[in-house]
Amino acid sequence: MSESNDALIVFTPSGRRGRFKIGTPVLQAARSLGVDIDSVCGGRGICGRCQVVVSEGEFPKHGLTSSAASLCEITEVERGFQGERPLIEGRRLSCHARLQGDVVIDVPPDSQVHKQVVRKAAEAHDLVLNPLVSLHYVEVQEPDMHDPSGDLRRLEDSLEFEWGLSELNCDLKVMQALQPVLRKGGWKVTVAVHARRRIIAIWPGLQKHLYGMAVDVGSTTIAAHLCDLDTGEVVASAGVMNPQIRFGEDLMSRVSYVMMNPGGEVDMTHAVRTALNELARDVASQAGIMAGDILEATFVGNPIMHHLLMGINPVELGGAPFALAVDRAIDVRASEIGLDLHPGARVYVLPCIAGHVGGDTAGMMLAERPDLTDKITLLVDVGTNAEIVLGNNQRLLACSSPTGPAFEGAQISCGQRAAPGAIERLRIDPATLEPRFKVIGCDLWSDEAGFEEATRQTGVTGVCGSGIIEALAEMYLAGVIRHDGTIDGGKASMNPRIQSDGRTFCYELLGASADRPALRIMQNDVRAIQLGKAALYAGVRLLMERMGIQKVDVIRLAGAFGSHIDVKYAMVLGLIPDCDLAHVSSAGNAAGTGARMALLDTQARTDIQNLVRRVEKIETAVEPQFQAFFVEAMAIPHLNDPFTELQKQVDLPERVAVEASTKSRRGRRVA
Repeated sequence: MSESNDALIVFTPSGRRGRFKIGTPVLQAARSLGVDIDSVCGGRGICGRCQVVVSEGEFPKHGLTSSAASLCEITEVERGFQGERPLIEGRRLSCHARLQGDVVIDVPPDSQVHKQVVRKAAEAHDLVLNPLVSLHYVEVQEPDMHDPSGDLRRLEDSLEFEWGLSELNCDLKVMQALQPVLRKGGWKVTVAVHARRRIIAIWPGLQKHLYGMAVDVGSTTIAAHLCDLDTGEVVASAGVMNPQIRFGEDLMSRVSYVMMNPGGEVDMTHAVRTALNELARDVASQAGIMAGDILEATFVGNPIMHHLLMGINPVELGGAPFALAVDRAIDVRASEIGLDLHPGARVYVLPCIAGHVGGDTAGMMLAERPDLTDKITLLVDVGTNAEIVLGNNQRLLACSSPTGPAFEGAQISCGQRAAPGAIERLRIDPATLEPRFKVIGCDLWSDEAGFEEATRQTGVTGVCGSGIIEALAEMYLAGVIRHDGTIDGGKASMNPRIQSDGRTFCYELLGASADRPALRIMQNDVRAIQLGKAALYAGVRLLMERMGIQKVDVIRLAGAFGSHIDVKYAMVLGLIPDCDLAHVSSAGNAAGTGARMALLDTQARTDIQNLVRRVEKIETAVEPQFQAFFVEAMAIPHLNDPFTELQKQVDLPERVAVEASTKSRRGRRVA
């Protein structure tokens, strides 16, 4: 609790923070900081759209302790609130909740004006259809006085006679429902058999469809795809922000939260399972079924998400030697991990590879199969952490690199997640230094007729990850940013968009409006991207060094961020090594595709379990070369690597870089 007359407030997931006087309404503080909170009633406590949640516990990253007492007691307006959108238990109306001390406030997705667009669509991919669960329609012989055998035995006899299924086991829930279902169906029923060994469900009459759900549990977003196991078709998809984000934006922050708040892992496990149940209901509703009709689910996720999903404390992953509790695939009943699917539903979780390389990387490998080609292939899943796989049919290496949340728009002054109104494409005229851009939700460029009218409803609200990459790459190509990452104040005479900001400079993309501050790329924004891209490149370079190669043949970028960045601009900034641009492409949500493959193809589970055993794990945190590679990769595109393939496609500025040693400030020309 702050002892002064003001209090520090930190908003998640935006990360924006500031100090305000005790008694300031949370909504007022949010608006002052440009935090996205919905409200249409002018703070009168009528609409209920501005609901927020106090994140409780110790937050070393922010240097504060947050609790319910950090806000005023619940007001009469909140107690009596009966609006169209009910006040959910544990939430506060930000227009009436006033600051009493330092606090961390989580803004739920449904309280944001610009709600998250989860961009993890199911990618088109060739899939083998061989699910572990199968449907079998049978006609069962009715009981009579001359045959004393039980109904289950006669059902099993029919399955063996008609389908060749023998020595079957049966779930207790099926036994309990067996007799009424048989009689309701007139002794004609459909049963679901798991792995040709166990009866897990039964329906009267003919059941035509069998459903399974493939889920990518990301640290930022969770994406679910409901599949018809008979056809392999994705019949519904949905995504939500991972509610664990209120405990920490990045993975290590969440581990730190558990370390500082014993039992915090239970809260995070509950949060993610609650979100998964909501997703299951969502996709089921879209398909016109119930969540209880889902009989199989597969999951991919990084090691910390994997452990929290399974109810395993992740603290051992917070420090060397980063020990996993379990690295093999997990197969359990859905009910064992609190999922409200069919009573007989099973869950399969893809295996982890190492302490920082999880089932999401295994899913990516399953989808891309670098082991089936002789070309040196680089797979990169770009997120808060970058998972990297390098190799071919002879050898496979993998590592994880801590890129941070900057690529997703976090920790960027004008950054935001991908939502309508966010700048996602940008070009800068090298002669005039004037920008033009496109925003999510509009097909027009900002300099085209009709743009203002087309974006009047959403406005231009910020810059998302792909927009940040293009903005910085275009600034570099136009000479606004030097090779060492500094914004060139000498260009201010060419265009007033280059403005002084204390001892540094910034570049204004868009001037301020009545309801939005100016959108500017600050020097600290450039540094945040440099740190992230240097970590990614250093991880790649470490694997290349271990492999003994200087170039890669193929690059595939996966993940929501990797799916939407322009690969040319990614290479201009030096996120990825030099390669023929014709061989650099997006893999889409490869982790999610891997989850679908494991859902739809029994053999895929065997394949990935064998494949991960072949992978050589490299731990960047203990590799002495990583730091040297990181320092060199801070330059744009790189301190030393010439990027000859890129120069065939793009005219790169003449590079004058600082030395890798921080002791020298004298520039040197790079060929």
